[in-house]
Amino acid sequence: MKVQESKSEKIFKVFNYTIVSALCLTIILPFLNILALSFNQGADSERGGIYFWPRAWTLENFSEVFRASDIMNAMGISIFRTVVGTFVSVLLTALAAYALKKKSLPGRRMLTFFIFFTMLFSGGTIPYYLVLKSIGLTNTIWVYIIPGLYSVYNIMIMRTFFMSIPVSLEEAARIDGATEFGIFFKLILPMSKPVITTIALFNAVNHWNDWFTGAFYVRNAKLRPLSTLLQEMLTKQEALSEALLRGTASYDSLSRITLTGESLKMATIIVAVAPIIVIYPFVQKHFVKGVSIGSIKE
Repeated sequence: MKVQESKSEKIFKVFNYTIVSALCLTIILPFLNILALSFNQGADSERGGIYFWPRAWTLENFSEVFRASDIMNAMGISIFRTVVGTFVSVLLTALAAYALKKKSLPGRRMLTFFIFFTMLFSGGTIPYYLVLKSIGLTNTIWVYIIPGLYSVYNIMIMRTFFMSIPVSLEEAARIDGATEFGIFFKLILPMSKPVITTIALFNAVNHWNDWFTGAFYVRNAKLRPLSTLLQEMLTKQEALSEALLRGTASYDSLSRITLTGESLKMATIIVAVAPIIVIYPFVQKHFVKGVSIGSIKE
């Protein structure tokens, strides 16, 4: 029997749907504008008036993006740091969370406190840079991976999830002769796919979008990721536009540096965000999917 909704519930539902729809539009409309500009001819884009549909279709912008060696090299750096950094970070985070959820771990509360304490304070950018330099990580590809291997927030999320798994399952596996590593890899991890996928996505998005590390801790242009290269491109575009308005640069010089102008910049943005957009639908289900752990009741 269907329960009749009250008038206040209907009003709230309409209000809720309206707010959510408005928020979705604020995300979708700018993206459609970027997509339209990326498929539009550069010279035509300078005329303006392009919003959600290209006026002069072309693939020249994407051809230029993939033809540029620096962009392809930067994409390789981004892919390497994202794949390696995410895999190693998730593995070490899971191991740390599994250890901290053990009540038999000596000094468990003290270790948890010290780990959590690092979330409250930061040493600052300059001390952080000096530490990276002293251990030889600056200007190397490992500066993208090693400093971010652990996230206290992710450890706490994963530990909380591990604690929801009945201890009886571990005890049954231990009786059957499973080792601690066997329990972790063959029992705990398979039952923790939702939280592992969530943490992996957090790490992957963070690695892919991080431009700060490449801009401040790496001097070698060949080691800069795609996000840093995109940020530099946007900065140059803004600086040249300001110079053009002040009369200190010509349209010809602006055109030579930006190649196809605004459309090339938009094509680079699309290339940068495309991998996340493609991957996300395949892992979205794990954000809402539950794990069946009720086979043994405590």
